[in-house]
Amino acid sequence: MGDIMEKEHLEVILENIDKKFDIVIEGYSTLDRKIDDLARKTEERFDLVDFKFSVLNDKIDVVASDLKAHRADTEAHHGIYRVKES
Repeated sequence: MGDIMEKEHLEVILENIDKKFDIVIEGYSTLDRKIDDLARKTEERFDLVDFKFSVLNDKIDVVASDLKAHRADTEAHHGIYRVKES
């Protein structure tokens, strides 16, 4: 009779441990999903920042080119226009 009670007691303890493992596994699964979601959002934001920098860089290149052309044009007209740099 003692062996049966010990066996039942052990089964209850093992069942309790099993439930606790399920809770821990569920927590890890939730954290894993949240980490994946954060990684995806971070990658999307960096892609957006990279795109904005690319667009800005292109615009700066256009302005630099226009400025270079403007300087070349004004320097060709020495008597009329003067560009002085300080």
